[in-house]
Amino acid sequence: MASIHPTATIASTAVLRGEVQVSAGAVIRDGVILVADGSTIRIGENTIVMEHAVIRSTAADDCTLGAHVMVGPHTHLTGCTLEDEVFIATGASVFNGATLKKWSEVRINGVVHIDTMLEEGATVPIGWVAVGSPAQIFSPERHDDIWAIQKNLNFPTRVFGEPRSSEDGVSLMRRMIGKYAAALRKRLGRYNT
Repeated sequence: MASIHPTATIASTAVLRGEVQVSAGAVIRDGVILVADGSTIRIGENTIVMEHAVIRSTAADDCTLGAHVMVGPHTHLTGCTLEDEVFIATGASVFNGATLKKWSEVRINGVVHIDTMLEEGATVPIGWVAVGSPAQIFSPERHDDIWAIQKNLNFPTRVFGEPRSSEDGVSLMRRMIGKYAAALRKRLGRYNT
């Protein structure tokens, strides 16, 4: 199911699963995992994905990286859109539905939360958190300020389709993990046959 341009370079230890499109001149380094879980991953021209990065699409969200993007080692990108010339440093995470506009940067261990929109040329400093649309950027010790915005983004419903509370008393973790495990078993069964 992968579509790889002949001028792209893919390390032999990289994993590509599902509908993955890799454009001209792109470089996918050792240990990179590209898993399209129900939709598409698109890697743009001359984009570099460094060692051990994990990039996933979801049933609800494609994951699209524009041209001339640098994705650092040990990063996690899920169901997000990175426009052209975006820089993602080592250990950064970008979540479902986030959009990073051209020339934006997420520095080492920075986080861009679900459905967050990072403006053109914006920077998330080392270890900081961007949340909201347009993004507000906070230092990690400002948890209460982050949570005031993050709570309304409703991660359990957005990502797992589960409300935070339930009338039947079943915990959120049991509901989310049960639903997610069933979906993964179904997808993995498809890949392993």
